[in-house]
Amino acid sequence: MNRFLAALRFLTICPVPGSWGSAEEDLARSVPCFPLVGLLLGGLGAAAAWLLSRLNVPAMLASLALVVLLLGCSGCLHLDGLSDSADGLFSSRSRDRMLEIMKDSHVGPMGLMAVLVVLLAKVSALYSMPAGLRWPAVLLMPLAGRVAIVVHLALLRYVRPGGLATIFCHRRRWPAAVWALALLAAAGWALFGSPGLVIGGVALAVMLLSAGYLKGKLGGITGDTLGAVCELLETVPAVTLAVWPLTLARWVP
Repeated sequence: MNRFLAALRFLTICPVPGSWGSAEEDLARSVPCFPLVGLLLGGLGAAAAWLLSRLNVPAMLASLALVVLLLGCSGCLHLDGLSDSADGLFSSRSRDRMLEIMKDSHVGPMGLMAVLVVLLAKVSALYSMPAGLRWPAVLLMPLAGRVAIVVHLALLRYVRPGGLATIFCHRRRWPAAVWALALLAAAGWALFGSPGLVIGGVALAVMLLSAGYLKGKLGGITGDTLGAVCELLETVPAVTLAVWPLTLARWVP
């Protein structure tokens, strides 16, 4: 329980009573709980999507509200990583210079563009899909993002000693990655049956592509890139459901 509370305290703004989950060892061992936090956030978002549909809130406003809700619950932690990562990775500089740029807290034009593109992708995807798919999409989005963090921790080495995510990088992460992917596949199956596995497959493909890109650019990951892949993978379920709605819609109650 302390590991889950540590993950909840680290990944969200949800209040955790007292000092529960605040020990460094609990946080270091909390990575397998990241997908559970994503599932919890997804459940909250799905409930909000259902309520907004019952209130007949226009699709665009509902989609915007859902994206803002998910951002607010995470304290925009991962969005900041996306911005910093884009500024560094798209700077066309050397590896060391990229890491320096990513450490700078100022937002550059590439960071601003990346944030706008990802947010627009989420809102437009949720808006364009059939209303009945909106709540399962919001359920899967935070889960896919947190699964991506666990998978990247398993695949790549950490390249910024002393950085924020250093505490997560001293343990073997393959069992956590397998568990995280299994949970994503199970959630997709529960919502859509066998077509739901396609969403998990698309998400895994994007994770592997992003891991390969980061390996080539930086030789590994940083805390900022973990936030970036979380934001990127959150878009995958929404975009997949937006472009492939007819097959999946019949599985939604």
